[in-house]
Amino acid sequence: MARPKRRYDSTSRRARAAETRTRIVEAAGRVFVELGYARATIPRIAAEAGVAVETVYRSATGKAGLLEAAVLAAVAGGVERADVPVEERPAIRRIIDEPDPRRQLRMYAATQPGIWSRVGPLLRVLDAAAATDEVLEALRTQQAEFRHAGLRRFAGLLESRGALRPDVPADRAADIIWTVCAQAGYDAFVLARGWTHDEYERWIGDTLIHALLPQNDAD
Repeated sequence: MARPKRRYDSTSRRARAAETRTRIVEAAGRVFVELGYARATIPRIAAEAGVAVETVYRSATGKAGLLEAAVLAAVAGGVERADVPVEERPAIRRIIDEPDPRRQLRMYAATQPGIWSRVGPLLRVLDAAAATDEVLEALRTQQAEFRHAGLRRFAGLLESRGALRPDVPADRAADIIWTVCAQAGYDAFVLARGWTHDEYERWIGDTLIHALLPQNDAD
């Protein structure tokens, strides 16, 4: 009697593929930070991830694609989280749903030390390589525009709730948040001057509250 055909388990296959991609992206991030963009090779990344070179090539569009994936994963706090739209990520959703603008800004400030500590090393790799690589320069520009667009939506939310100072429209508020929360601030205060993450977070919250909210709403 013929054996019954084994049912194809697509769920398990997708889970294994996702696990492999996570290993590759995480390995790529480590190799880029360790060796820089030019010296990081696909075979080296494959060895770090424990997969075949061909598997790495199938996971992204070359080194630039791997660097982009590593940057997005670092911002999101994980490879799988990077696939979730920003506004649907739990930490961002809690900020959006918080009705108190002071708490919103404090909550947003609390996300910044972790983000910059994770993504900062990769962005320094990107900055160095983008000077001589048009593809990476476009990636750097794209990441900056993506970040500003997200902050513009956040500022628009504050404006729609009547939270912003009358003299600070949403566009100006987005620019202020963009500047106060820039990587340069983290690098200057934390890396160069030795501030703790708590001190840096508190400074961001204080600065945003006093710059964006009416005085009677500031703490």
